[in-house]
Amino acid sequence: MADQEIHLELLLGKQVLDSTGKAIGRIEEVRAEPQGEDWVVQEYLIGYAAILERLSAWTIGLGILHLLGARKIHGGYTVPWEKLDLTNPDQPRLRCSLAELKAVAETETR
Repeated sequence: MADQEIHLELLLGKQVLDSTGKAIGRIEEVRAEPQGEDWVVQEYLIGYAAILERLSAWTIGLGILHLLGARKIHGGYTVPWEKLDLTNPDQPRLRCSLAELKAVAETETR
């Protein structure tokens, strides 16, 4: 496969489909690490919990959700870069099952 340049800002907000075509959430955050002079994508965060992470508001967000009556918060996945097919950047797809992914946050509120 040839290298393809994808602008990350255009990926944010894109709906991600699982292997059956079911929507699992939107790309809300991208984590990358420096390697020499470049930055290399390590993983994508998808779903509602990823929005709070992106805004660095997880603690505040949990407090607000608790006040609104939420007891268990789950709504996102951490997707390693190699498990997201970006062949068509307008329709990203998982290369694995949901069961293989880690939850962004699965937290019980008190």
